[in-house]
Amino acid sequence: MKVVIAPDSYKGCLSALEVAKAMERGVLSVFPAAEVRKIPIADGGEGTVAALVTATNGQLRQAEVTDPLGNKINAHWGVLGDGRTAVIEMAAASGLPLVPKEKRDPRVTTTYGTGELIQAALAEGLAKIIIGIGGSATNDGGTGMARALGVRFLDAAGREVAAGGGSLAAICQIDTTGLDPRLKNTEIVVACDVDNPLCGTRGASAVFGPQKGATPEMVQQLDAGLAKYASCAKQATGRDVAEKAGAGAAGGLGAGLMFFTPAQLKPGVEIVLDAVGFSDIVRDADFVITGEGRTDFQTAFGKAPVGVAKVAKTHGVPVFCISGGLGEGADDVLAQGIDAVMSICDRPLSLEECMTAGAQLIEPAAARLCRVIMAVTK
Repeated sequence: MKVVIAPDSYKGCLSALEVAKAMERGVLSVFPAAEVRKIPIADGGEGTVAALVTATNGQLRQAEVTDPLGNKINAHWGVLGDGRTAVIEMAAASGLPLVPKEKRDPRVTTTYGTGELIQAALAEGLAKIIIGIGGSATNDGGTGMARALGVRFLDAAGREVAAGGGSLAAICQIDTTGLDPRLKNTEIVVACDVDNPLCGTRGASAVFGPQKGATPEMVQQLDAGLAKYASCAKQATGRDVAEKAGAGAAGGLGAGLMFFTPAQLKPGVEIVLDAVGFSDIVRDADFVITGEGRTDFQTAFGKAPVGVAKVAKTHGVPVFCISGGLGEGADDVLAQGIDAVMSICDRPLSLEECMTAGAQLIEPAAARLCRVIMAVTK
């Protein structure tokens, strides 16, 4: 028997690899002779580097970069097992958790550190860079990232514009002559799971700005700044990306990557599954176990478990989802290729109790699932 275990992380509780190991213990307690393949996955946000490096037997790297407030920090990135592909999480350099709540202000935060991570990958001569852009603290349209790669943003007097989303309206000229030439020969794939445009009521500022500390007044200022920036960037690059799906992701980093690099935006889980060769791994499996911290109506819109199921179903392989909790609309995933969904909870528990005992609850949940499978396949 071959069992593929491919969960996302239980965010705030366990990494995808820790979840996979707990599920494996449960499977082997019922099917001790089973061949188990653990493929920890992610959808482009936190955990993407760890998932891809682990699944491909790659290597982790460290780089000193600039955090959202301009301080120096060490951020991780990775090289996949193929030796030619880098994987970066913008959250490692420019993520919201790096900014204390009392200091969150998207008018001043910058994506410069994300650009420095890209520079680190370019310095190693890697042919492809995968960039996960979930979890940002920024609303600067990716201008910080672009600065790190050699782009200059100038005001009417030819002076450098200050960093952060609050200064974008001052941009009058964008100088791309210093843009790192190595980008032209580098494939860049961006893991992006939102389809928001750059500006407007569905744009970066209006939809994501408040969670980064923006007041209603700030949202208006930031949105106007992004519009001015987009106009100047279109003139400088010849690229019109403001209305493209995903341009508003990560405070407009999606747009910045499309303006200044040869980036292609794709659903995050698809990128991860392609990178690990998931289709080949799952084609001869007897069943797949996936999962996430909470499964609800949002999962059906393309989160990691549904991405796993879509690939598995091309080979006719059953898929079961074991999640930390089930919310409204959890059964919607049954129309997306998942055959059954269950919670790790075996008794009434608070969220705090579930998160504290996550691994101890996952293992018996996987065992319960396997006993059902054994009973119906005898």
